[in-house]
Amino acid sequence: MNTNNNSYTLIYATIMVVVVALALAFVSGSLKEKQDANKRLDKMKQILTSLNVDVEGQDAEALYNQYVTETLVLNAAGEIVNTDVKAFDIDVKKELAKSVETRNLPLYVAKINGESKYIISLYGAGLWGPIWGYVALDGNKNTVFGTFFSHASETPGLGAEIALPKFQEQFIGKNILNDKNEFVSIAILKAGQKPEGQDMVDAISGGTITSKGVEDMLKVCMAPYEKFLQQNDGGTEE
Repeated sequence: MNTNNNSYTLIYATIMVVVVALALAFVSGSLKEKQDANKRLDKMKQILTSLNVDVEGQDAEALYNQYVTETLVLNAAGEIVNTDVKAFDIDVKKELAKSVETRNLPLYVAKINGESKYIISLYGAGLWGPIWGYVALDGNKNTVFGTFFSHASETPGLGAEIALPKFQEQFIGKNILNDKNEFVSIAILKAGQKPEGQDMVDAISGGTITSKGVEDMLKVCMAPYEKFLQQNDGGTEE
């Protein structure tokens, strides 16, 4: 074959593209199981962080199995749904695209010092990309026990500070239901501002849009759980 003609170049390029594509597909396939395992482990760490459990240098999966005692799938009526989908595997982003009445709502139940905690998954939008997290509630299904927030691409030193403890710890002790047992969420406002009828935390200075994104995320993702949250069962192990 004449290596100087166009057909040779075309054939050679085609073969190389196919070989490289097959190699990449093989590598991707062989690593998928490990990648999926790492994603699950990272999710466990995030849930544990919302429970104020220190996972640094610890066996996160063992801690998750120790503290998280039950996973449930709810509907907007606050009822447990019998479904083949496991709560841990629910994609909250996809569920948000559905009507509230048809959503599968994942709920994690944990025990901390004999007291029940309820963890709700969150997903929303920041300034530059998606944000997500978890909020853990006390047994009264009202008071925040802990939170975890993270992001894909928020600005370092500004919106990215939603992932820092100094922002997340503000939520501890805040209530998401008002005196009438209605869901009102938690406002995120500039320091000095006071909302009417709900608890608040301070927004990030210079990160107003991301702070607003967290506020919207809390409201949108937690509102469908209102019927469940209004069922106050005490949450203390007898």
